[in-house]
Amino acid sequence: MDLHTSANAVPPLDPELAGLIDDLTGIDPGIDLLCDAARWIALSRHSLDHTQTLSVTLAGSPDGTDALTLIGLLVARITNPDSNPALRDLPFDRQKNTQLHGERLVRHIADDHELHQHASNASGAIHTD
Repeated sequence: MDLHTSANAVPPLDPELAGLIDDLTGIDPGIDLLCDAARWIALSRHSLDHTQTLSVTLAGSPDGTDALTLIGLLVARITNPDSNPALRDLPFDRQKNTQLHGERLVRHIADDHELHQHASNASGAIHTD
């Protein structure tokens, strides 16, 4: 059976995802790369095994080795004056407050297993044997 037919084509991006990608594009070259990656993944044809792997890799790893944790750690890095010199011009209390919120994000991502559980469950639902 040929899966690559017009009746089985990968559909275009849904409006919500397309709109978010459009809104984020142009902010920073690194964000543009993330948007390109999201677009690539969303519009690519995937096997069942690869879909399962992508679900876990994007947000469903129980040990935090996923893109969701990656984004959290990146936010923590750029909100820390020790790793982002631009913040050192702020008054000390604002530096620490900014850093605290970045650190809290990482802690919440690590502690809130529901954030990861849905993607993990989606992955598991693909193969239930």
